[in-house]
Amino acid sequence: MNPLMRTNNNLPSLIENFFGRDMNDFFNSNSSWVNNVPAVNVIEHNDGFRIEVAAPGLKKEDFKLNLNHNNLTISAYQETQKEESDKPNEKYTRQEFSYSSFQRTFTLPTSVDADNIQASYTDGVLKINIPKREEAKVKPPRQIEIGG
Repeated sequence: MNPLMRTNNNLPSLIENFFGRDMNDFFNSNSSWVNNVPAVNVIEHNDGFRIEVAAPGLKKEDFKLNLNHNNLTISAYQETQKEESDKPNEKYTRQEFSYSSFQRTFTLPTSVDADNIQASYTDGVLKINIPKREEAKVKPPRQIEIGG
């Protein structure tokens, strides 16, 4: 079983234990604010981890990534303003404002190389690559010579 797999039962999953519990878990899951938090995938590979945040409609300028000690905070803020006139000869104008924001915090394991974290945003997915330190990477099996 993959140690980073999320479980569907009420027991804490290994990913929550490994990366720390997300701060959103402390809020009621019926809250509309929590429902606006984008889905996140966490993938472990030989060289590190990748966090993928599904956030279509945002621009890369809308995101902020902050690293404070071993806490990685992903946040975004977007403001949209729409103006609409009813008829060309009338001065009535309607404005609609739309604001959206979210914030997620992950506790990174000590095995990561925090100085080399990189992020990119394409096709509505924010990808954060978190490399492992060289000494934390799994070494391939090797033959040990027996001396005389």
